[in-house]
Amino acid sequence: MAIAQALGIFLIFAVCVVLMMTRKLPTILALPIMAIGISLVAGIPFLSSTADFTIAADVLEAGAMRMSTAIAGLIFGGWFGKVLTKVGITHTIIRKAAELAGDKPLPIALAFLVVCSLIFAASNGLGMVILVGTIIIPIMISAGVDPLVAGAVLLFSNGIGVTFSVGTLGIYIDTLGLPLETVTSYSWMCAIPIILVAVAWIVFSIKRGSTTRKAWAMPAADTGSEKNVRAIALISPIIPVVLVFAFKMALVPSILIGIVVTLLLSTPKNAVQVVTGAFVEGIQETAGATALMIGIGMTLKAVMAPQVAAVLQPVISAIIPQSPIMFILVFGLLSFLAIYRGPLNVWGLGSGIVALLAASGMNPIAAMVALRLDSNVQAVCDPTNSHNVWVSDFTKVDVNEYLKKTIVWVMVSTFVGLIVASFLISL
Repeated sequence: MAIAQALGIFLIFAVCVVLMMTRKLPTILALPIMAIGISLVAGIPFLSSTADFTIAADVLEAGAMRMSTAIAGLIFGGWFGKVLTKVGITHTIIRKAAELAGDKPLPIALAFLVVCSLIFAASNGLGMVILVGTIIIPIMISAGVDPLVAGAVLLFSNGIGVTFSVGTLGIYIDTLGLPLETVTSYSWMCAIPIILVAVAWIVFSIKRGSTTRKAWAMPAADTGSEKNVRAIALISPIIPVVLVFAFKMALVPSILIGIVVTLLLSTPKNAVQVVTGAFVEGIQETAGATALMIGIGMTLKAVMAPQVAAVLQPVISAIIPQSPIMFILVFGLLSFLAIYRGPLNVWGLGSGIVALLAASGMNPIAAMVALRLDSNVQAVCDPTNSHNVWVSDFTKVDVNEYLKKTIVWVMVSTFVGLIVASFLISL
């Protein structure tokens, strides 16, 4: 019976992966469906007055609230990002970076990699990617950068920025039960490999390819954000990052302080309208990710249910890496499974898998670092990412070309991070 249930659960995983890969079913719907399906296969009742664990009360109701820390971080992070945009800080940083880099392809691409990584550390999501991309991609292409390389600069900087984003750290806190201080202390271990590979890829791609200057019709910009703000206000994006990483402050107060400091340094007109408008727009920008978090919470509650854990624990225990070599090989060679919302993608099926790994005896810190390194593959390469699709459309480059040109490089960065982690973290 247990074998049949395990096979049924893995079949549900597989069917959901295929449906998501073929875009027959969006992830937002696939995760709750998977949570219900797994629960039913494991024998969990939908409703019961006597059972300790039910689908209705524990998987759906409690699961919807399971990722509350991560959801709060997303919403407040989106709010902060919109404040930065409305007061003109985001546009000013980009313009100044373009002015300092001049019109040479390599310096301008590297300058935007740095600047955009800082911006995405403060706030990320499709809205911010579109805002930043519509400014920097035409500038880079006009300076002679190949459209594919220009788009990849944006994707790499998003991957780097997300590693430090205080708004996305909550998912590891909620999934693995780790304190914020632990999650932040390993961020550099996860970020340095992707930073080095991003720089190497950009240098290699620009040096190897010929550069041709092209004209690009710049999109009409929001006149309210065109004026430069005073120089001191440009430190605003890093305020929450510093508070979280250096002073170990909680996510929400760090972001709120960042908003207050931004307003004090930029002194916008109608500050109340700026803040209230940014809050509403920030919620709109993060609505999709919030819905995804609710589905992830339901999936977590399902796979961590006693009935499901009893079925899967023997299988999961058998695949836990028991040595540094296996740790590197398993999470390195299989890092491509982070794309298409696969089993190593914390924003998809991986949220349940990694929770089971930790519950089955794997060091949760090792599990977190491995998943964050694998998430670099997802952040940069995944054709199902909304920001990858937008970059592909904006640069007129097939979305699969970004996958083909970057995945080997990003997987190398994952191997480097795993090798370092194998020496520093007890497995």
